[in-house]
Amino acid sequence: MDDRTAIRNQQRRKVLKAVAAVGVLQATAPFIAKAYGAESPIKFGLNDPLTGTYAELGKNEQTGCELAIQEINSKGGILGRPVQLVVEDSTSADTGTAVQKARKLIMRDKVDFLLGNVNSAMALAIGQVSNELKVLHIVTGGHTDAVTGSDCHWNVFRVCNTTRMETNSVSKILFDKYGKKWFFITPDYAFGHTLQLGFEASLKTFGGTEVGAALAPLGTTDYSPYLIKAQAANPDVVLFLTAGDDSVNSLKQAVQFGLDKRFHIAGAQQELEVLEGLPANARIGTWVFEWYWNQPNVPHVSEFVAAIKKKTGRVPTARHWFGYVSAWTLALVANQEKTLDAVKLAKALEGFKLPPEVALMPDTPFFRAGDHQLMPNLYVGHAVEKGALPEDLFHVDAVVKGVDVALPVAQTGCSMKWT
Repeated sequence: MDDRTAIRNQQRRKVLKAVAAVGVLQATAPFIAKAYGAESPIKFGLNDPLTGTYAELGKNEQTGCELAIQEINSKGGILGRPVQLVVEDSTSADTGTAVQKARKLIMRDKVDFLLGNVNSAMALAIGQVSNELKVLHIVTGGHTDAVTGSDCHWNVFRVCNTTRMETNSVSKILFDKYGKKWFFITPDYAFGHTLQLGFEASLKTFGGTEVGAALAPLGTTDYSPYLIKAQAANPDVVLFLTAGDDSVNSLKQAVQFGLDKRFHIAGAQQELEVLEGLPANARIGTWVFEWYWNQPNVPHVSEFVAAIKKKTGRVPTARHWFGYVSAWTLALVANQEKTLDAVKLAKALEGFKLPPEVALMPDTPFFRAGDHQLMPNLYVGHAVEKGALPEDLFHVDAVVKGVDVALPVAQTGCSMKWT
């Protein structure tokens, strides 16, 4: 090795250390090497919780983004330029921090696109920031209706479902099969509130009765006051609208209280992260998954499962899929339109269809023009203690088309204003 080679290697090591220090993730080795004097990278900014109640969900969305960027770079990047992922921890509950981090990503780190957030209140807040600063933004995992409803923006799109899509997909099954008296255990913020509103709308339509509700703060560890209240109300169904660690805690304690022996346990959104975190006897209830890994007859799913398992040692969850779809959507539309202009790309995304290798589900998910909401499929079914495969903890009873359960655009409250 000559002196010049040694110096270059030393410089390369210094650059890689600096990159890691500021949290910039370069997804593939070829483009790390290309960074010396090469074209400047296109930056994706991910604003998601890496600590707190929703940390695991946020980290899995990050892993999905990383896999997508690795694949994007292996196929030539965006407009012939490498792609980087810049990640900021929004926390799980401090919306002010999430807003601050969004501004940092856009104004200091100069990201070209923004992704996030798991927390619905944060998704709304950083959507206002991205709109103010005119940056194309895909909400990965914040479900509250207003994101693509009353607070919709021309630059904001969303890959996860609305809460109304989730409640509409499962409500009739619960009403017909388990009874018309419902009690809610609801996280006390935007996501929980709109989930409960969706179920209440269904109850009104079907002629059912809400026998009570309990609002629990994010990060609650002791659910006994809410479970006692649910038990006293004597419902047919107890609806757990909690998520992340809150869902693990609430369901585990519900089984300890014996609620599952007296009432049917159910909800809308459920996640593999939660089922994996529960003891086997608490894997109960009727739920909605937004994507599921065990789809043997759907093209390309097995490749995605293998790629995530290679990175993490586990099968992918819906959160991996959210991150993967979000990053790939931006790359596909930018390469299709041959521009990074936010307005042009937002226009092109209206009606944009996901190709099978990204969609990873039956039918053809697309972004609806009127509200920028992805219209995917939803998987309605029930949790199982143990599946035929080690991580197969959910039995899909029905696949529901998003377009069949979404509110019409005219009823979402979205009034799209451009720039």
